[in-house]
Amino acid sequence: MSRTNLAIAKFRVGQTVDFSPSMRGLAASARLYKVTRVMPADGGERLYRIKTIAEVFERVARESELLSSSAV
Repeated sequence: MSRTNLAIAKFRVGQTVDFSPSMRGLAASARLYKVTRVMPADGGERLYRIKTIAEVFERVARESELLSSSAV
């Protein structure tokens, strides 16, 4: 395992986060998502599975696309 994969995750499962996709044209149906899974890093950046009640599927987001939210 690389050092990046062993680093502590910035977000935790169950935490509410604000999702801002980096790719243009990839619209998010909502901004507030819950982290459902912390995944290993890909290309040096940790990945997370996130979900909102507005969608029936989960998304994969890079750590740089997420911000902590004060919503509960």
